[in-house]
Amino acid sequence: MVCRLTELLVDSHWRVVIIGAGQAGLSAAHYLWRDGLKPGRDFIVLDASDGPGGAWRQRWESLTLGSTNHIADLPGFPLGAPDPSVPASEIVTDYYSRYEQELELCVVRPAEVAHVTSDDAGAGPLKLTVMLDGERVHLTSDYLINATGTWTHPYVPYVPGIAEFEGKQLHTAQFREVEDFRGLRTLVVGGGISATQFLLELATVTDTLWATRRPPNFTAREFDGNWGLEVERAVRSRTLAGLPPASVVRTTGLPLRREFLDGVESGVLVSRGMFDEILPHGVHFPARPAEEAVTSEGLGPSHSDRLALPQSWQPFPEERIEEFDVIFWNTGFRAALNHLAPLHLRTREGGIAMDTEVAVRDDHRIFLVGYGSASSTIGATRAGRIAARELLKRLETTADGGSAGQSPAPSTATADGRTAEPPADTAERTNHENLSAQAAGTEAAGSNAATARPDESVPAVALDAVPQAQRRAGATVSSAPAAE
Repeated sequence: MVCRLTELLVDSHWRVVIIGAGQAGLSAAHYLWRDGLKPGRDFIVLDASDGPGGAWRQRWESLTLGSTNHIADLPGFPLGAPDPSVPASEIVTDYYSRYEQELELCVVRPAEVAHVTSDDAGAGPLKLTVMLDGERVHLTSDYLINATGTWTHPYVPYVPGIAEFEGKQLHTAQFREVEDFRGLRTLVVGGGISATQFLLELATVTDTLWATRRPPNFTAREFDGNWGLEVERAVRSRTLAGLPPASVVRTTGLPLRREFLDGVESGVLVSRGMFDEILPHGVHFPARPAEEAVTSEGLGPSHSDRLALPQSWQPFPEERIEEFDVIFWNTGFRAALNHLAPLHLRTREGGIAMDTEVAVRDDHRIFLVGYGSASSTIGATRAGRIAARELLKRLETTADGGSAGQSPAPSTATADGRTAEPPADTAERTNHENLSAQAAGTEAAGSNAATARPDESVPAVALDAVPQAQRRAGATVSSAPAAE
Protein backbone atom coordinates (compact mmCIF):
# COMPACT_ATOMS: atom_id res chain seq x y z
CA MET A 1 0.00 0.00 0.00
CA VAL A 2 1.36 3.41 -0.99
CA CYS A 3 -0.13 6.53 0.60
CA ARG A 4 -0.31 9.85 -1.16
CA LEU A 5 -2.35 11.66 1.47
CA THR A 6 -0.95 15.16 1.18
CA GLU A 7 -4.09 16.74 2.58
CA LEU A 8 -3.86 14.57 5.73
CA LEU A 9 -0.17 15.33 6.30
CA VAL A 10 -0.47 19.10 6.32
CA ASP A 11 0.10 20.35 9.86
CA SER A 12 -0.40 16.82 11.20
CA HIS A 13 1.23 15.45 14.34
CA TRP A 14 2.64 11.95 14.79
CA ARG A 15 4.00 10.03 17.73
CA VAL A 16 6.77 8.68 15.48
CA VAL A 17 8.03 9.52 12.00
CA ILE A 18 10.37 7.14 10.18
CA ILE A 19 12.43 8.70 7.38
CA GLY A 20 13.50 6.11 4.83
CA ALA A 21 11.99 2.82 3.68
CA GLY A 22 15.04 0.68 3.09
CA GLN A 23 16.09 -2.19 5.31
CA ALA A 24 16.60 -0.30 8.59
CA GLY A 25 13.47 1.82 8.25
CA LEU A 26 11.25 -1.12 7.39
CA SER A 27 12.72 -3.12 10.25
CA ALA A 28 11.92 -0.33 12.72
CA ALA A 29 8.41 -0.04 11.29
CA HIS A 30 7.86 -3.77 11.73
CA TYR A 31 8.80 -3.78 15.40
CA LEU A 32 6.69 -0.71 16.15
CA TRP A 33 3.75 -2.42 14.42
CA ARG A 34 4.33 -5.68 16.22
CA ASP A 35 4.17 -3.95 19.58
CA GLY A 36 0.86 -2.26 18.88
CA LEU A 37 1.57 0.98 17.02
CA LYS A 38 -0.50 1.31 13.88
CA PRO A 39 0.98 2.70 10.65
CA GLY A 40 -0.99 5.68 9.40
CA ARG A 41 -2.30 6.38 12.89
CA ASP A 42 0.58 6.27 15.39
CA PHE A 43 3.51 6.44 13.01
CA ILE A 44 4.22 7.17 9.39
CA VAL A 45 7.03 6.19 7.01
CA LEU A 46 8.33 8.82 4.58
CA ASP A 47 10.56 7.82 1.67
CA ALA A 48 12.17 10.04 -0.95
CA SER A 49 12.30 7.40 -3.68
CA ASP A 50 9.66 6.97 -6.36
CA GLY A 51 9.03 3.37 -5.31
CA PRO A 52 10.09 0.54 -2.97
CA GLY A 53 13.58 -0.94 -2.88
CA GLY A 54 15.63 1.63 -0.99
CA ALA A 55 19.08 2.21 -2.44
CA TRP A 56 18.93 -1.12 -4.25
CA ARG A 57 16.53 0.24 -6.87
CA GLN A 58 19.34 2.55 -8.06
CA ARG A 59 21.98 -0.18 -8.57
CA TRP A 60 23.38 -1.00 -12.00
CA GLU A 61 22.03 -3.96 -13.95
CA SER A 62 25.21 -6.06 -13.83
CA LEU A 63 25.04 -6.15 -10.02
CA THR A 64 23.33 -9.35 -8.93
CA LEU A 65 22.89 -11.06 -5.59
CA GLY A 66 25.31 -13.66 -6.88
CA SER A 67 28.06 -11.05 -7.32
CA THR A 68 27.60 -9.03 -4.15
CA ASN A 69 27.19 -9.61 -0.44
CA HIS A 70 24.08 -11.39 0.74
CA ILE A 71 21.13 -9.19 1.61
CA ALA A 72 19.73 -9.84 5.07
CA ASP A 73 16.13 -11.03 5.33
CA LEU A 74 13.48 -8.65 6.53
CA PRO A 75 11.98 -9.69 9.88
CA GLY A 76 9.46 -12.48 9.37
CA PHE A 77 9.72 -12.42 5.59
CA PRO A 78 12.61 -14.49 4.19
CA LEU A 79 13.76 -13.63 0.68
CA GLY A 80 14.62 -17.21 -0.18
CA ALA A 81 17.15 -18.10 -2.87
CA PRO A 82 17.26 -15.25 -5.42
CA ASP A 83 18.01 -15.92 -9.07
CA PRO A 84 21.69 -14.95 -9.53
CA SER A 85 21.02 -13.95 -13.14
CA VAL A 86 18.42 -11.30 -12.25
CA PRO A 87 19.64 -7.78 -11.36
CA ALA A 88 19.66 -7.16 -7.61
CA SER A 89 17.70 -3.95 -8.18
CA GLU A 90 14.74 -5.92 -9.55
CA ILE A 91 14.82 -8.61 -6.87
CA VAL A 92 15.06 -6.25 -3.91
CA THR A 93 12.52 -3.79 -5.29
CA ASP A 94 9.99 -6.59 -5.62
CA TYR A 95 10.92 -8.01 -2.21
CA TYR A 96 10.52 -4.69 -0.38
CA SER A 97 7.30 -3.92 -2.28
CA ARG A 98 5.66 -7.20 -1.21
CA TYR A 99 6.82 -6.57 2.34
CA GLU A 100 5.27 -3.09 2.48
CA GLN A 101 2.00 -4.40 1.09
CA GLU A 102 1.84 -7.36 3.47
CA LEU A 103 2.28 -5.08 6.49
CA GLU A 104 0.13 -2.27 5.05
CA LEU A 105 2.82 0.20 6.09
CA CYS A 106 1.32 3.04 4.08
CA VAL A 107 4.69 4.43 2.96
CA VAL A 108 4.36 8.01 1.72
CA ARG A 109 6.49 8.67 -1.37
CA PRO A 110 8.11 10.45 -2.95
CA ALA A 111 8.46 12.49 0.22
CA GLU A 112 11.79 14.27 0.64
CA VAL A 113 12.48 15.67 4.11
CA ALA A 114 14.16 19.02 3.56
CA HIS A 115 14.97 19.75 7.20
CA VAL A 116 14.05 18.99 10.79
CA THR A 117 13.97 21.75 13.41
CA SER A 118 13.03 22.21 17.05
CA ASP A 119 12.04 25.23 19.12
CA ASP A 120 13.61 23.74 22.23
CA ALA A 121 16.93 21.91 22.03
CA GLY A 122 16.37 18.25 22.87
CA ALA A 123 12.74 18.69 23.97
CA GLY A 124 9.26 19.25 22.61
CA PRO A 125 7.94 18.34 19.16
CA LEU A 126 10.21 18.01 16.16
CA LYS A 127 9.18 20.06 13.13
CA LEU A 128 9.61 18.46 9.71
CA THR A 129 9.48 20.24 6.37
CA VAL A 130 8.68 17.75 3.62
CA MET A 131 8.57 18.15 -0.16
CA LEU A 132 5.55 16.12 -1.30
CA ASP A 133 4.04 16.29 -4.80
CA GLY A 134 5.93 19.51 -5.42
CA GLU A 135 4.48 21.14 -2.33
CA ARG A 136 6.16 22.07 0.93
CA VAL A 137 4.34 20.31 3.76
CA HIS A 138 4.88 20.82 7.49
CA LEU A 139 4.27 18.22 10.17
CA THR A 140 5.49 17.46 13.68
CA SER A 141 6.43 14.36 15.65
CA ASP A 142 7.41 13.38 19.17
CA TYR A 143 10.15 11.03 17.98
CA LEU A 144 12.11 10.46 14.81
CA ILE A 145 13.75 7.31 13.46
CA ASN A 146 16.18 8.36 10.75
CA ALA A 147 16.99 5.65 8.21
CA THR A 148 18.21 7.57 5.19
CA GLY A 149 21.31 5.50 4.52
CA THR A 150 24.19 6.80 2.41
CA TRP A 151 23.43 6.16 -1.26
CA THR A 152 22.01 9.63 -1.89
CA HIS A 153 25.14 11.27 -0.48
CA PRO A 154 28.06 10.20 -2.73
CA TYR A 155 31.44 11.53 -1.65
CA VAL A 156 34.15 12.95 -3.91
CA PRO A 157 37.35 14.30 -2.29
CA TYR A 158 38.51 17.71 -3.37
CA VAL A 159 41.64 17.70 -5.51
CA PRO A 160 43.05 20.93 -6.99
CA GLY A 161 41.92 21.30 -10.60
CA ILE A 162 38.87 19.05 -10.26
CA ALA A 163 36.72 21.57 -12.14
CA GLU A 164 39.25 21.88 -14.98
CA PHE A 165 39.13 18.28 -16.23
CA GLU A 166 37.71 18.20 -19.75
CA GLY A 167 36.97 14.49 -19.84
CA LYS A 168 34.18 12.63 -18.08
CA GLN A 169 33.90 12.30 -14.31
CA LEU A 170 31.44 10.02 -12.56
CA HIS A 171 30.87 8.43 -9.17
CA THR A 172 29.95 4.84 -8.33
CA ALA A 173 26.33 5.97 -7.94
CA GLN A 174 26.26 6.97 -11.64
CA PHE A 175 27.67 3.74 -13.07
CA ARG A 176 25.39 1.93 -15.50
CA GLU A 177 27.38 -0.47 -17.69
CA VAL A 178 30.92 -1.40 -18.64
CA GLU A 179 30.34 -0.66 -22.33
CA ASP A 180 30.15 3.05 -21.51
CA PHE A 181 33.93 2.91 -20.91
CA ARG A 182 35.01 1.03 -24.02
CA GLY A 183 38.15 2.58 -25.48
CA LEU A 184 38.28 5.35 -22.86
CA ARG A 185 41.39 5.26 -20.68
CA THR A 186 40.03 5.34 -17.12
CA LEU A 187 41.49 6.38 -13.78
CA VAL A 188 39.73 4.46 -11.00
CA VAL A 189 40.02 6.23 -7.65
CA GLY A 190 39.36 4.56 -4.31
CA GLY A 191 40.50 1.52 -2.36
CA GLY A 192 37.21 -0.24 -1.58
CA ILE A 193 35.60 -3.39 -2.88
CA SER A 194 33.69 -1.48 -5.58
CA ALA A 195 36.91 -0.10 -7.06
CA THR A 196 38.53 -3.53 -7.25
CA GLN A 197 35.46 -5.10 -8.86
CA PHE A 198 35.10 -2.28 -11.39
CA LEU A 199 38.80 -2.43 -12.27
CA LEU A 200 38.48 -6.11 -13.14
CA GLU A 201 35.35 -5.48 -15.22
CA LEU A 202 36.73 -2.43 -17.03
CA ALA A 203 39.98 -4.22 -17.89
CA THR A 204 37.99 -6.18 -20.48
CA VAL A 205 37.09 -3.05 -22.48
CA THR A 206 39.76 -0.44 -21.82
CA ASP A 207 43.06 0.54 -20.21
CA THR A 208 42.83 1.47 -16.52
CA LEU A 209 45.00 2.79 -13.71
CA TRP A 210 44.28 2.52 -9.99
CA ALA A 211 44.82 5.43 -7.57
CA THR A 212 44.58 5.13 -3.77
CA ARG A 213 45.78 7.31 -0.92
CA ARG A 214 46.90 4.33 1.15
CA PRO A 215 48.20 0.90 0.16
CA PRO A 216 45.30 -1.42 -0.75
CA ASN A 217 44.00 -2.91 2.49
CA PHE A 218 44.11 -6.58 1.58
CA THR A 219 43.83 -8.77 4.64
CA ALA A 220 44.62 -12.43 5.21
CA ARG A 221 42.00 -12.57 7.96
CA GLU A 222 39.15 -15.01 7.36
CA PHE A 223 35.86 -13.16 6.87
CA ASP A 224 33.87 -15.20 9.39
CA GLY A 225 31.33 -14.36 12.10
CA ASN A 226 33.95 -13.18 14.56
CA TRP A 227 35.40 -10.90 11.90
CA GLY A 228 31.98 -9.32 11.39
CA LEU A 229 31.59 -8.68 15.11
CA GLU A 230 35.04 -7.10 15.29
CA VAL A 231 34.23 -4.82 12.35
CA GLU A 232 31.07 -3.58 14.06
CA ARG A 233 32.91 -3.16 17.37
CA ALA A 234 35.62 -1.04 15.71
CA VAL A 235 33.05 1.18 13.95
CA ARG A 236 30.91 1.47 17.08
CA SER A 237 33.84 2.62 19.21
CA ARG A 238 34.20 5.64 16.91
CA THR A 239 30.52 6.60 16.84
CA LEU A 240 30.18 6.30 20.61
CA ALA A 241 33.07 8.75 20.88
CA GLY A 242 31.40 11.21 18.50
CA LEU A 243 33.88 10.54 15.69
CA PRO A 244 32.70 10.13 12.09
CA PRO A 245 32.67 6.51 10.87
CA ALA A 246 35.88 5.52 9.10
CA SER A 247 35.77 4.33 5.49
CA VAL A 248 34.34 0.84 5.11
CA VAL A 249 37.42 -0.74 3.58
CA ARG A 250 39.73 0.68 6.23
CA THR A 251 37.87 -1.43 8.79
CA THR A 252 36.79 -4.48 6.80
CA GLY A 253 39.84 -4.87 4.59
CA LEU A 254 39.82 -6.54 1.17
CA PRO A 255 39.55 -10.33 0.95
CA LEU A 256 42.29 -12.33 -0.73
CA ARG A 257 39.98 -13.79 -3.36
CA ARG A 258 41.44 -15.69 -6.29
CA GLU A 259 40.25 -13.10 -8.81
CA PHE A 260 41.89 -10.32 -6.79
CA LEU A 261 45.19 -12.19 -6.58
CA ASP A 262 45.07 -12.74 -10.34
CA GLY A 263 44.28 -9.04 -10.79
CA VAL A 264 47.35 -8.03 -8.81
CA GLU A 265 49.52 -10.43 -10.77
CA SER A 266 48.24 -9.03 -14.09
CA GLY A 267 48.90 -5.45 -12.93
CA VAL A 268 45.23 -4.37 -12.98
CA LEU A 269 44.91 -4.29 -9.18
CA VAL A 270 48.14 -2.41 -8.50
CA SER A 271 47.77 1.04 -6.95
CA ARG A 272 50.01 3.84 -8.19
CA GLY A 273 49.40 6.03 -5.17
CA MET A 274 47.35 9.23 -5.13
CA PHE A 275 47.56 12.15 -7.52
CA ASP A 276 47.75 15.68 -6.14
CA GLU A 277 46.41 17.72 -9.07
CA ILE A 278 43.86 17.28 -11.84
CA LEU A 279 44.72 18.74 -15.26
CA PRO A 280 42.45 19.32 -18.26
CA HIS A 281 43.39 15.96 -19.79
CA GLY A 282 44.89 13.98 -16.94
CA VAL A 283 46.38 14.06 -13.46
CA HIS A 284 49.72 14.75 -11.81
CA PHE A 285 51.29 12.12 -9.57
CA PRO A 286 53.99 13.30 -7.13
CA ALA A 287 57.07 11.21 -6.49
CA ARG A 288 56.39 8.69 -3.74
CA PRO A 289 58.82 5.90 -2.91
CA ALA A 290 56.99 2.67 -2.10
CA GLU A 291 59.14 2.20 0.99
CA GLU A 292 57.19 5.02 2.65
CA ALA A 293 54.30 2.68 3.38
CA VAL A 294 54.73 -0.07 5.93
CA THR A 295 51.05 -0.79 6.59
CA SER A 296 47.69 0.03 5.05
CA GLU A 297 46.63 1.78 8.29
CA GLY A 298 43.73 -0.63 8.71
CA LEU A 299 41.44 -0.45 11.74
CA GLY A 300 39.84 -3.19 13.81
CA PRO A 301 40.18 -6.69 12.32
CA SER A 302 42.01 -5.40 9.25
CA HIS A 303 44.83 -3.86 11.30
CA SER A 304 48.24 -5.35 10.61
CA ASP A 305 51.87 -4.34 11.04
CA ARG A 306 52.64 -5.33 7.46
CA LEU A 307 51.03 -5.33 4.04
CA ALA A 308 49.26 -8.60 3.25
CA LEU A 309 49.84 -8.09 -0.47
CA PRO A 310 52.79 -5.67 -0.87
CA GLN A 311 52.94 -6.16 -4.64
CA SER A 312 49.58 -4.35 -4.92
CA TRP A 313 51.24 -1.07 -3.83
CA GLN A 314 53.59 0.40 -6.42
CA PRO A 315 53.35 4.20 -6.37
CA PHE A 316 55.27 6.07 -9.04
CA PRO A 317 58.76 6.70 -7.63
CA GLU A 318 59.14 9.87 -9.71
CA GLU A 319 56.58 12.56 -10.46
CA ARG A 320 54.70 12.14 -13.70
CA ILE A 321 51.58 13.13 -15.62
CA GLU A 322 49.15 10.49 -16.82
CA GLU A 323 46.44 11.28 -19.38
CA PHE A 324 42.88 9.95 -19.05
CA ASP A 325 39.52 10.18 -20.74
CA VAL A 326 37.56 9.30 -17.58
CA ILE A 327 38.00 9.75 -13.83
CA PHE A 328 35.86 7.20 -12.03
CA TRP A 329 35.41 8.11 -8.35
CA ASN A 330 34.82 5.01 -6.21
CA THR A 331 35.33 7.04 -3.07
CA GLY A 332 32.34 5.96 -1.07
CA PHE A 333 29.39 7.67 0.52
CA ARG A 334 28.61 9.65 3.63
CA ALA A 335 25.59 9.36 5.89
CA ALA A 336 22.69 11.36 4.38
CA LEU A 337 21.98 13.51 7.42
CA ASN A 338 21.98 17.07 6.09
CA HIS A 339 18.27 17.43 6.86
CA LEU A 340 19.16 17.07 10.55
CA ALA A 341 21.73 19.88 10.42
CA PRO A 342 19.45 22.46 12.14
CA LEU A 343 19.48 20.26 15.27
CA HIS A 344 23.27 20.68 15.63
CA LEU A 345 23.92 17.04 16.49
CA ARG A 346 27.48 16.88 15.17
CA THR A 347 30.53 17.08 17.40
CA ARG A 348 33.59 19.18 16.63
CA GLU A 349 35.18 16.04 15.19
CA GLY A 350 32.40 15.76 12.61
CA GLY A 351 30.57 12.72 13.96
CA ILE A 352 27.43 12.34 16.05
CA ALA A 353 27.90 11.18 19.65
CA MET A 354 25.77 8.14 20.36
CA ASP A 355 24.52 6.75 23.68
CA THR A 356 23.94 3.34 22.15
CA GLU A 357 24.16 1.92 18.65
CA VAL A 358 21.03 3.85 17.65
CA ALA A 359 20.29 6.52 20.28
CA VAL A 360 21.69 10.04 19.83
CA ARG A 361 23.34 11.23 23.02
CA ASP A 362 22.37 14.90 22.85
CA ASP A 363 18.77 14.48 21.66
CA HIS A 364 16.68 11.64 23.04
CA ARG A 365 14.00 12.20 20.42
CA ILE A 366 16.28 11.05 17.60
CA PHE A 367 17.31 7.52 16.61
CA LEU A 368 19.77 6.81 13.81
CA VAL A 369 19.40 3.41 12.20
CA GLY A 370 21.68 2.32 9.38
CA TYR A 371 24.38 4.66 10.72
CA GLY A 372 27.88 3.61 11.76
CA SER A 373 28.02 -0.01 12.86
CA ALA A 374 24.40 -0.49 11.79
CA SER A 375 25.05 0.33 8.14
CA SER A 376 25.46 -3.30 7.04
CA THR A 377 22.37 -5.25 5.98
CA ILE A 378 22.46 -7.42 9.10
CA GLY A 379 23.27 -4.45 11.32
CA ALA A 380 20.44 -2.40 9.82
CA THR A 381 17.81 -4.99 10.68
CA ARG A 382 19.14 -5.26 14.22
CA ALA A 383 19.27 -1.48 14.56
CA GLY A 384 15.63 -1.19 13.55
CA ARG A 385 14.66 -3.66 16.26
CA ILE A 386 16.76 -1.93 18.95
CA ALA A 387 15.50 1.54 17.99
CA ALA A 388 11.88 0.39 18.19
CA ARG A 389 12.41 -1.12 21.63
CA GLU A 390 14.17 1.95 23.01
CA LEU A 391 11.58 4.27 21.49
CA LEU A 392 8.70 2.28 22.96
CA LYS A 393 10.27 2.65 26.41
CA ARG A 394 10.35 6.41 25.91
CA LEU A 395 6.74 6.45 24.79
CA GLU A 396 5.87 4.66 28.02
CA THR A 397 7.77 7.32 29.96
CA THR A 398 5.76 10.01 28.17
CA ALA A 399 2.52 8.19 28.95
CA ASP A 400 3.53 8.09 32.61
CA GLY A 401 3.80 11.87 32.76
CA GLY A 402 7.20 12.55 31.22
CA SER A 403 7.74 14.65 28.10
CA ALA A 404 8.94 13.77 24.63
CA GLY A 405 12.69 13.84 24.56
CA GLN A 406 13.01 13.00 28.22
CA SER A 407 15.52 10.24 28.69
CA PRO A 408 14.22 7.09 30.39
CA ALA A 409 16.26 5.04 32.78
CA PRO A 410 19.52 4.17 31.03
CA SER A 411 19.37 1.03 28.90
CA THR A 412 21.61 -1.82 29.91
CA ALA A 413 24.50 -1.72 27.49
CA THR A 414 27.51 -3.86 26.76
CA ALA A 415 31.03 -2.54 27.23
CA ASP A 416 31.21 -1.48 23.60
CA GLY A 417 27.92 0.40 23.57
CA ARG A 418 25.53 -2.21 22.22
CA THR A 419 22.14 -2.35 23.88
CA ALA A 420 21.85 -5.48 25.99
CA GLU A 421 18.56 -6.88 24.79
CA PRO A 422 16.36 -9.27 26.77
CA PRO A 423 16.28 -12.88 25.59
CA ALA A 424 14.49 -13.02 22.27
CA ASP A 425 11.54 -15.30 21.77
CA THR A 426 11.66 -18.04 19.19
CA ALA A 427 10.09 -15.90 16.49
CA GLU A 428 12.78 -13.24 16.89
CA ARG A 429 15.71 -15.64 16.92
CA THR A 430 15.13 -16.83 13.39
CA ASN A 431 14.91 -15.08 10.06
CA HIS A 432 12.37 -17.66 8.94
CA GLU A 433 9.39 -16.45 10.97
CA ASN A 434 5.91 -16.84 9.58
CA LEU A 435 4.71 -13.42 8.48
CA SER A 436 1.13 -14.28 9.34
CA ALA A 437 2.21 -14.82 12.95
CA GLN A 438 4.20 -11.59 13.16
CA ALA A 439 5.07 -8.78 10.84
CA ALA A 440 8.31 -8.00 9.12
CA GLY A 441 10.77 -5.08 8.97
CA THR A 442 13.58 -3.84 6.70
CA GLU A 443 16.38 -1.44 6.04
CA ALA A 444 16.21 2.18 5.09
CA ALA A 445 17.43 4.20 2.21
CA GLY A 446 15.72 7.49 1.60
CA SER A 447 17.16 10.70 0.27
CA ASN A 448 17.11 14.06 1.91
CA ALA A 449 18.91 16.97 0.36
CA ALA A 450 19.38 20.16 2.33
CA THR A 451 22.22 22.56 2.77
CA ALA A 452 24.10 21.78 5.96
CA ARG A 453 25.43 24.55 8.13
CA PRO A 454 29.21 25.00 7.85
CA ASP A 455 29.67 23.68 11.39
CA GLU A 456 27.56 20.62 10.68
CA SER A 457 29.55 18.99 7.88
CA VAL A 458 32.96 18.71 6.31
CA PRO A 459 33.79 21.92 4.38
CA ALA A 460 32.89 21.54 0.70
CA VAL A 461 33.70 23.58 -2.37
CA ALA A 462 30.83 25.33 -4.12
CA LEU A 463 28.94 22.88 -6.30
CA ASP A 464 28.98 25.31 -9.21
CA ALA A 465 32.73 24.71 -9.35
CA VAL A 466 32.22 20.99 -9.77
CA PRO A 467 31.96 19.28 -13.17
CA GLN A 468 28.41 18.86 -14.41
CA ALA A 469 28.44 15.07 -14.10
CA GLN A 470 29.18 15.33 -10.41
CA ARG A 471 26.54 17.97 -9.83
CA ARG A 472 23.94 15.66 -11.34
CA ALA A 473 24.95 12.93 -8.91
CA GLY A 474 24.59 15.28 -5.97
CA ALA A 475 28.09 14.36 -4.87
CA THR A 476 29.65 16.08 -1.91
CA VAL A 477 32.99 17.45 -3.02
CA SER A 478 34.92 17.82 0.17
CA SER A 479 38.26 19.19 1.27
CA ALA A 480 38.62 16.15 3.52
CA PRO A 481 41.40 13.62 2.76
CA ALA A 482 41.22 11.87 -0.58
CA ALA A 483 40.40 8.28 -1.34
CA GLU A 484 41.77 5.32 0.52
